[in-house]
Amino acid sequence: MMKFSIKYETNSSDYKNATLNLSSSVTHNGSVCGNDTQAALLAVQFGEGHSWSINFTKNNETYQGDFITFTYNTNDTAVFPDAKRKGPITIVVKGTMHPVQLNNVFVCHSTASFEAENVTQIFWNVTVQAFVQNGTISKKESRCRADTPTSAPTVPPTIANVTTASTTTLSPAPTTAPKPVENPDTGNYSLKSGNKTCLLATVGLQLNVSQDKPLLINVNPKTTIADGTCGNTTATLKLNDGNSTLIGFTFVVKNTSAGVQKFYLKEVNVTLLNRLNGSVISSADNNNFSKWDAYLGSSYMCRKEQTLEVNEDLQIHTFNLWIQPFLVKENKFSTAQECSLDDDSILIPIVVGAALAGLIAIIVVAYIIGRRKSYAGYQTL
Repeated sequence: MMKFSIKYETNSSDYKNATLNLSSSVTHNGSVCGNDTQAALLAVQFGEGHSWSINFTKNNETYQGDFITFTYNTNDTAVFPDAKRKGPITIVVKGTMHPVQLNNVFVCHSTASFEAENVTQIFWNVTVQAFVQNGTISKKESRCRADTPTSAPTVPPTIANVTTASTTTLSPAPTTAPKPVENPDTGNYSLKSGNKTCLLATVGLQLNVSQDKPLLINVNPKTTIADGTCGNTTATLKLNDGNSTLIGFTFVVKNTSAGVQKFYLKEVNVTLLNRLNGSVISSADNNNFSKWDAYLGSSYMCRKEQTLEVNEDLQIHTFNLWIQPFLVKENKFSTAQECSLDDDSILIPIVVGAALAGLIAIIVVAYIIGRRKSYAGYQTL
């Protein structure tokens, strides 16, 4: 079983996610069994001009899949409505399968997926044997590492049960405390207007989702694509982590009472998607923020952890934040206005003031005691 999650551009220059499933009628034209000198090829065609293939090579002891070729046709308007680019698009992925012993059937009931060029390919309940000997399917199996002796799902897995299976396999014994989630990696994101960079952002992002049970999700910069728009008074940064986590930050410019312009974060929206079928798991939006404000032409920085409460069920934790949504020059951050959490210099006058106040109090008390003793001595005389 296989399915595909594809991100494509629309005529309005935004991006949508499409899910492509195998149709009920699948052909396998062009497939070849292969031999000692020729690679084997499994090729399938389905739907409106979509196809998928994998070739197998072998040596004296093993066989393995070397290349996967996937072609999707954006002329299929039922799957790709309003696609900007029309026609077939082909991607090739190399090195997708570990070697399997000859005369063994490769079996993997667990879900496996990989991403390449805005396409996520998902597989489960895989059973395949290349270079079958004497026309007889082998009874020997080579299992993938993700499989256990009892794991044999017969329905497409969901994000929920994939996560549960992974947690069950990797978690320590019940008597051991679970390993805390580490802070997210810091990502560097930017937007361009023409040839010029118009927005810069450096931040580590972690989602805190409260549904049936609390869930922490770290946004992975390596799989996250930045998109959005730049304007004179409004800018939006959209982050897409593997077609499963979508986060949008909207910044606006305001005039202060002194007539000076500042920018600030006004709106945040988050959507969590099921990676397999593109359905919405959770969605939250808050357009009443007034955070991360700084003078126009400068940047905002906060290295300490901050929390943005999107709604009662979803929070965003930020780490090592540095953002400039307007007036970026020479692809560099301008002078940063730091948040109060970072400004340790504020503590210095507080500590010095407290010390001076304590010293003055001690001097006053000593002076009063000395005066009383002197007054008592005069009375005795």
